[in-house]
Amino acid sequence: LGQHWSFEPIQEVAIPEPDLANWPQWQTNPIDRFVLKKLQERERSPSVPASKEALLRRVTLDLTGLPPTIEEIDAFLADDSETAYESVVDRLLASPHYGERMAWNWLDAARYADSNGYQGDRERTMWPWRDWVIRAFNENLPFDQFTVWQVAGDQLPEPTFEQKLATGFFRNHMINGEGGRIAEENRIEYVFDMTETMGTVWLGLTLNCCRCHDHKFDPLSRKNYYELFAFFNQTPVNGGGGDPQTPPVIAAPTDDQADQIAKLEHELRETRLAIEARRQELGEEQSAWEKDRLRQLSETATWSILKPTEMVADHQDLSLLEDGSVFVSGENPANDTYHLTLPLSKGKVTAIRLEAIRHESMTNGGLARSDSGNFVLTEIDLSLNQAGSEVAVPVKVATAEATFEQGNYTVEKTFDGNPKTGWAVYQGKPIDRNHEAIFRLAEPIEVTDEATLRVSLHHDSPHTHHNLGRFRMSVTAVPDPKLGDGQDALLSALRTSAEKRDQAQQKLIREEFLKADKTYQQLVAARERAEKQLQSTRNGLAKVMVLQDQPNPRETFMLTKGLYNKLEDKVTAATPESLPPLPEGSSSNRLGLANWLVANDNPLTARVTVNRFWQQFFGVGLVKTPGDFGVQGEVPVHLELLNWLAWHFRETGWDVKGLVRLIVTSEAYKQTSKSSPEAIEQDPENRFVGRGPRYRMPSWMIRDQALAISGLLVPKVGGPPVNGYQPPGIWEEATFGKKSYKQDSGDALYRRSLYTFWRRIVAPTMFFDTASRQTCTVQPIRTNTPLHALVTLNDITFVEAARKMAERVLKHSSEDGQRMEYAFRLATSRRPQAKEQTILLQRLDKLKTKYADEETGRQELLSVGESPRDESLDAVQLAAWTGVCTVLLNLDETLSKQ
Repeated sequence: LGQHWSFEPIQEVAIPEPDLANWPQWQTNPIDRFVLKKLQERERSPSVPASKEALLRRVTLDLTGLPPTIEEIDAFLADDSETAYESVVDRLLASPHYGERMAWNWLDAARYADSNGYQGDRERTMWPWRDWVIRAFNENLPFDQFTVWQVAGDQLPEPTFEQKLATGFFRNHMINGEGGRIAEENRIEYVFDMTETMGTVWLGLTLNCCRCHDHKFDPLSRKNYYELFAFFNQTPVNGGGGDPQTPPVIAAPTDDQADQIAKLEHELRETRLAIEARRQELGEEQSAWEKDRLRQLSETATWSILKPTEMVADHQDLSLLEDGSVFVSGENPANDTYHLTLPLSKGKVTAIRLEAIRHESMTNGGLARSDSGNFVLTEIDLSLNQAGSEVAVPVKVATAEATFEQGNYTVEKTFDGNPKTGWAVYQGKPIDRNHEAIFRLAEPIEVTDEATLRVSLHHDSPHTHHNLGRFRMSVTAVPDPKLGDGQDALLSALRTSAEKRDQAQQKLIREEFLKADKTYQQLVAARERAEKQLQSTRNGLAKVMVLQDQPNPRETFMLTKGLYNKLEDKVTAATPESLPPLPEGSSSNRLGLANWLVANDNPLTARVTVNRFWQQFFGVGLVKTPGDFGVQGEVPVHLELLNWLAWHFRETGWDVKGLVRLIVTSEAYKQTSKSSPEAIEQDPENRFVGRGPRYRMPSWMIRDQALAISGLLVPKVGGPPVNGYQPPGIWEEATFGKKSYKQDSGDALYRRSLYTFWRRIVAPTMFFDTASRQTCTVQPIRTNTPLHALVTLNDITFVEAARKMAERVLKHSSEDGQRMEYAFRLATSRRPQAKEQTILLQRLDKLKTKYADEETGRQELLSVGESPRDESLDAVQLAAWTGVCTVLLNLDETLSKQ
């Protein structure tokens, strides 16, 4: 096949010396010298410059996607300086709307959308990446960095948040979550998409041909394809499910959210410092508080702890702890019974309480030494020995209540006479709290003198080794006692001498002491509020899917016909032999690939990129096939110009704004788009650039223009996608009723088209001739079908825009001639000719007559759209002017960039 021009190194090209005798202004900008030389070779001359109004409208639309205002037009017409136009260009390049306009083409290439695609088409939150693209263009991030960040920002040394966010470019692919889909097949498809998108966007090569066979035209083999595939084959994505936030993801706050998070984090730091300071202040007061609190609790205690005088277990050792609890030790048997003799004081006893208390020696610090830390108390036997009596009288339990019961293991089972049933407290996780049960007696015990209560605790469950490990017994005289109020544990801890308190008791006392301090509790409440607000804010952050390599490299194999399960030879990451190798010292990872894409000896990236920018401004690229720079792609008419632009772009630091400025300040760009039939016949697509660009604007720009002209446009930059006007049932029909469209209201209806929610399986109905956003698209779709008028004449947005434009016009002047001139300038940027003015005024008179007689039609027209109507304006006048403005918004001159 030989060496194709696009594979040759990019080198400086000598700028030609055309005959400038009649075109002296064409000598300054190198672009003009290339264009003029080529035109003279064909014995043709360039066109005259466009009018100032046409030129201002053209460049304003090209650089911001919006039309110029009347004030901007008048200012430009009044500026007779030699640098008037250059000043306009610099102003537009500095506009925040420049980034919005430049971002649209990049989103098409990046197949950006707000949903996954396929049947499920779940919503995703990739819009922070879209906003990063806008910022990158506005801040003029050099294109080599713009490239490296998106291909491998995560692999840069100590990557910033934005560098990692930028890699969302490659995660914009569709995600298949359909049932029965094979995860590995999905994963391979995603990597195919990444590989081929890279090939289209930066290399202008049709890599997808090589999935199945060596390229039939370009020097690219299947092996080359899978070697490039290997660079992207390291992500941890496994292809399973349809999660629109499939990890790896990055939380991306808006500016307001970032400010809120910073504010709350600062508040938290200050509050935590204040809490710690207050802790230190209170440290010396705790001892006095303990004594006072012990006295209060002792005076008001509902339960009296019983310390056994005798205690024995059938198989284990029992010992009494200082807090009155019994600790069980020794070898843990399958079953055991504990026997206790508890002294009773004179008075009444209505209920007995059993506390199961955790201990660090138990399983997971629980309540027993069973495998789960759980116990099963199968039976409790109670009997009373009054003073002087040797006969023990059985004590019956009437009812019982416990802090928790495990399924059928209820506390009533401890006095049902069945040794195989019982009370247990396992909740499916390690036991992390104490439990208690109260046993209400059938008849109160009247203790007239000293008496003893004998208690036997049986553990005869088939679940072996579930024996209580630490417990405590108490009695009360309250007629109908309830479960404890939480102060018993504190009382027990305070009664234990400081040197013998365990960690749990020390912690409890400290927490109760701090709770008693009002200032401390106010600080804790403030901390909890800030923590809750911070968590809520973080939970509300958009999660953007980004790139990241898994820790263990994944092997890559060639695939037979691209089938995920037909593995052939193993390959490693590398670049095609027909192109330069990776830069010396580069790793064979995405960062190495990114640096290779923008390396000086890469012949494609700079050429492919400047060609797309040229296409953006002239309607067709220097190479007509922007996605194919291979043998089947077009050899450009202006090959030398393309090579020089690529070289210049690279040598000036990949300066995008510099390149754009160079293009739009050229005399070639500033030519009038008007031309003779002969010239059009000789060069119908204007490939030799003998006239200025003229073509129908994309549908998104037409909509934005209408909003701007009407005054409805909300110029806010960035943010989540919005749902504008859309006919009912579109989403429902496309999703079998699973997705319902909910229209936004207010400002959201008038945001720029860039922010419209893009459902991948059914694009926004307000657009026509747009990329599907399902795969990478770098070739604009452009037709002039009359069907577009169904939208521009009837869609709510355009009818409402005509009404609001009419309001502007009516408020501008009280004279119809002046109003018409103003309206015409809003739509076309120029003043109407006398004949045009006459025709439009005649149409206005007819509409006034029509709407004076048709009240219903008038009201229907003026009620279209959600924006409020100016009731101070005459309804007939407003309806008539709305009709005229509809005509103006649909003029060919209004819908075209020329």
